[in-house]
Parts: sequence; structure tokens; C-alpha cells
Amino acid sequence: MMKKLLLVIFIAIFTCLNNVSAQENNLIGSKSRELLLKKKYLNLPVENGAKKSLISLIIDDRVVREFQIELASDDEPDFWVFLDIGEFRNQKATLRINKFEPDKSKGFDSVYQADTFKGKKNLYREKLRPQFHFTSRRGWNNDSNGMVYYDGEYHLFYQHNPFGWKWGNMTWGQAISKDMVHWNELADAIHPDRLGTIFSGSAVIDVNNTAGFQTGDEKVLVCIYTSAGGTNPMSKGQPFTQSIAYSNDRGRTMKVYEDNPIIGHINGSNRDPKVIWHVPTRQWVMALYLDKKMMGFYTSDDLKSWEFQSKIECFHECPELFELPVDGNENKKKWILYGGSGEYLIGDFDGKQFNSETGQIPFHSGNCFYASQTFNNIPKEDGRRIQIAWGRVAMPGMPFNQMMLFPVTLRLQSTEEGPRMFAEPICEIEKLHKRKRQWKNKTLKPGDNLLSSLSGELFHIRAELKIDDNVEETGFVIRDVPVVYNVKKQQLSCQKKTATLKPVNGKIRLEILVDRTSIEIFGNNGRVYMPMGVILADNSKSLEIFTKGGNTEVESLIVHKLGSVWR
Repeated sequence: MMKKLLLVIFIAIFTCLNNVSAQENNLIGSKSRELLLKKKYLNLPVENGAKKSLISLIIDDRVVREFQIELASDDEPDFWVFLDIGEFRNQKATLRINKFEPDKSKGFDSVYQADTFKGKKNLYREKLRPQFHFTSRRGWNNDSNGMVYYDGEYHLFYQHNPFGWKWGNMTWGQAISKDMVHWNELADAIHPDRLGTIFSGSAVIDVNNTAGFQTGDEKVLVCIYTSAGGTNPMSKGQPFTQSIAYSNDRGRTMKVYEDNPIIGHINGSNRDPKVIWHVPTRQWVMALYLDKKMMGFYTSDDLKSWEFQSKIECFHECPELFELPVDGNENKKKWILYGGSGEYLIGDFDGKQFNSETGQIPFHSGNCFYASQTFNNIPKEDGRRIQIAWGRVAMPGMPFNQMMLFPVTLRLQSTEEGPRMFAEPICEIEKLHKRKRQWKNKTLKPGDNLLSSLSGELFHIRAELKIDDNVEETGFVIRDVPVVYNVKKQQLSCQKKTATLKPVNGKIRLEILVDRTSIEIFGNNGRVYMPMGVILADNSKSLEIFTKGGNTEVESLIVHKLGSVWR
């Protein structure tokens, strides 16, 4: 009797659990589709703000891609994104969705293969698409990563969410250029895996094949990055560690090193390795963010085995380390160390320890600059130190979000405060110059506007203005946005941001780049760098140069209309 009673109770409990399980599966279960991968892309519909679903692409019982996506539930998604499946062509795969609501089933069923991605016909014609700043075709981008030059090509990797408008699914996107102005976006380079999503890092050309990865005539491009453990389902329980991947075909395909990580967990969310070749000691040097404004330095002979050397308390994340000549004097060089915000230290570095000679120095006065990096391996005959930063500019309603700021050349110049970094737009901007208007030695009176006949979207403006103490303000109004110089305060301002700009020999020089979502301002040959994120799409297209309280002598004013890199 007792056995029969226990059996009845067991059956009742089992039935109850099955019913609960069935209900849960109905709400957050899984669904699969079997596919023969014959095309280049999988197209997926996105609805901003929808609850995220987890999608996995499985081949031979192995998850080869996995990502979270705000999958659309109806026939009118906000936009479409794509997964490049070209490398898996002619293979059988399972596409699986987990943790989804019932109404997402329709969105999952609408995922389809094609040799083009949805929306390609309108690519680079979108209302808020910057016309000479790099933006990804689809999805979110943030930090510039892996910037390196090799044999005529500039490589720009970047933090990328290929599957949504917001941050997430950190992947390394990739673009290449021959002039840092016209960019060709390639397939994503490094994908989330069992060690984590792919956080920021750097890239080098292993000229001497120190890692032993080279298999052909091409020098190996090695990417060094953070595996952000615990930030994707595959890496649950893993810590933040450092990893590498490499390419024998000029970055077109990347192979993840099978013995990753190369540096295990140290503490906190240690991340963002910047690696350089240190010529005096003939070794690789890594600057690594260790957590809580602490940077560490590591050395290696082969990019695979690393030894800790020292640390310094200074900045938050995204370190950068390089050497610059003072006033162009190659016999008088100083090392620069900076972090995500751009604040920097000037000092000496012996390959193991950084000794600072200054306090933290602000680099820019803008509202959108963050997480910049400079190119490794620039040829000696060029000699420039070229930087690209993440431009933090939200682009609502677009199938992409955020941008890169225009590349700048960095110099270390003597000032009354000591050596300081200057930034100027790279000279390659001239490739986009169209119609030119020029004025010399003009007296600008209150109410005058030398630019009244000009209108447009994209401009490169250069001005040299003689400053009179009787003048209250002078400057520009660019598509309704004032760029103002206050003579008494010796202060440049735009969109509530300000910077001190002292006249040199009674003059100030301004250089301004105008795109659809930004105005980048350079004062006195780069002494002031003020990158401003501002949406100009619906503003008027007029330009104005003005003076208030007195006359301003316009010694030189040159305005170029700029062409688009996409047309």
C-alpha cells in the first residue's frame, strides 16, 4: 500500500514539473532551423528596445557564432543586420534561438540567406551617415583597436556590435585604407568565443617572426586583445584575460592562437593591451590597464610569453604608449603615456618602467573624444604619429551608431607651460577638397559676413585672424552652430565647451572640419583640439564669419567645400 501511495505521489510531482517545464519552454525555450549555408549573409531583423534573444550558429555540434539580438517580432523591423557566413559556405548548420518570447518566433523565421545584406542599396546614403568619418555599415562601434600600417595599407580594427544599435556582443570589426580617408570595411575579424567577448587591444607587424607564426612571404599581423570572460554565455565563469590572433594574409583572415590566454587574470577587469616594439631593448612591450587607474608594463620576446615589469598609477583604461620628438628634434625625444580620456603624461621609458616628468595634462577640449589609439609601424620616411579616436556621437534612427573622429597628426611642441601635444588633421583631407573660396587682408566689421554666398554640408575652413582689444568676440556660425572666440577671456567656445587660446603675435589661427554629425576645431596649429559631436542634418547650410564690438582683420580665410568619401 505504501509503495503504491509513493508511486502516485511521484507521478503527480513528475507531471507537475513537466507542466512547469512546458510553460517555461513556451516562454523562454529554444527553436532551431536546419540550414545549408549557400550564400554570403544571414539577414536578421532588429527592433530597438525589444527583449534580447540568444542566437547560435552551430556546425558539427560546435557553436561557431553566438550573439544576443533585439530580434523584431513583426514585419516592420527598425532595421536589418547581417551575419557574414561566407567562410562556412556549403556546410550544414543549425540556427538556434534561445531565451525568446513567443512573438519572436516570426522574427526568427524571417531570418534568411542572401548574397547581399538587407538595405545595401541605401548604404552610405542614410540621413545621419558621416561623409568623411569612418562608420560601420551596421551596428554599434566604439574604441579604435589594432591600428597598424603594413605595406601601403592602414588597418583599423574597432569595437563592434554587429547585431544592434547599442553596445554589446563585443567583436573586432575591421577596415583598411590606403590614405586614412577612404575606408573599405572588411568582414569582422575576431569573434566572441569560450574565453569571452573581444574587448580592446592593439596590433603589430611581427617583422622578425618572433612568434613563429609566419607561413608565407607576408609578414604576420598579430592582434593582442582582451578576452572579456563572463560577458557571453560561452565564457560563463571565465575571468578577463589577454589573448592574441594572427594573420598571414594581410589581415583578411585571422587565426585565434590555440594556447590563449597569453596572460591570465591579474585583477579586476584588467584589459586593453597596447603593444609596441621597443627598439633600444629589442623586445615587445605591453601597457595594460590593471584596474583602479593603474597601468602595468609587461615585456616579451615572442608575443606569447609575457613578464611583468612595473606599474604606475595614472589613468582609466585604454592605455597608449609612444615616443615623440620635441619641436621635431629627433635627438630630443620624450615618451607619452595616456588613457581613455586622452589625458597624458610626458616622461622617460626604458622598456620596463615609465618615469613621469609631469602631472596629468588634458589633451582635448571636446565633447565626444574617447579611447583613441595611434598607428604602429608607420614608415620612417613618413614619420608621423597618427591618432584616431572614438567619436561618441549617438545617431538615432540609423542602422549604425557612433563614429571615428578624423585622423590627426600628433606633435610635441614647446610652450610657455612646457612641452605639450598638438593635434592637426592629417594632410590627406586635401583629397576631398572641392570648390575653394579665399579672402586675404579683409577688414571685417560688425554685421559683415564674408561667407554669405556659401552654403553646403561639408567644409574645411582655415582662418588667420588679427585680434584687436576693442573686439568683444569673433568667430564663425557653422550651420547654426556658433564657434566663438572671446577676446578678453582669450577663450574659444562651442556647444558649452571652452578652451584657452592665447594669440600668437596678436593673431589666432582656426582650422575647422564640418561633417553631418561633427565639427572638429583646431586652434593655433593644434594647440587646442576641440572635437564636437553635433547633429547638423536638419540645420541650415549657411556659413557666417562675424565680429562683435569692433573690427577684426581677416588676414587669411580659406574655405573648401568637401566631397564625400562614399560618392
